[in-house]
Amino acid sequence: MIIVLAGIDGAGKSTAGLLLAERLRAAAHPAIFTMNRSGRRSITGWCGRRNLSPPVAVLDAVETLIRCLNVLVSHARAGSRSGVVVMDRYLYCQLALRHLRGLPTGRLLPFLLRVLPTPGLVVYFDVTADVAYARITRRAVDVETIEHLTGLDAAYRQLSVFPTFLVLDASRTPEQLVEDVLQELGVCGAALP
Repeated sequence: MIIVLAGIDGAGKSTAGLLLAERLRAAAHPAIFTMNRSGRRSITGWCGRRNLSPPVAVLDAVETLIRCLNVLVSHARAGSRSGVVVMDRYLYCQLALRHLRGLPTGRLLPFLLRVLPTPGLVVYFDVTADVAYARITRRAVDVETIEHLTGLDAAYRQLSVFPTFLVLDASRTPEQLVEDVLQELGVCGAALP
């Protein structure tokens, strides 16, 4: 089973994803956690150190390729084992970013969404831009603007698949979010669907 965690930066996806995989393993359900990064932070830093400003479409193409490769690796890991694969970010994230940037969907993302196994559950971590911004500022690893976070949230909500997502209030603790996901999955010692 594949569980995807989606949402804006600072929503708590990584923290909750690690905890979810841990809790599933503790309940005797084999589980791994994967991060499907796009390399945006590294690319932005590399360009900044070289004083480069490539066009948005070029940066997005590189990010999309990296994220797609990471998602394919995550699916390969999922296919080679039984149990649950919890994925932090997914192709939906890249679709939302493209929408936010005013770029077309392209061919690769829709193709992969058609041919890859559909996640059993997609959880959207719903948090205000202010809360997410405060979390990002505290961790001091990357930089985002409130405007970007607000726009990305709106872009997610405009995805045609968004109504199928389980939306959780991510202003709560990771433990509370994980409890909600486990309850949705019916994990209380019982087998997963």
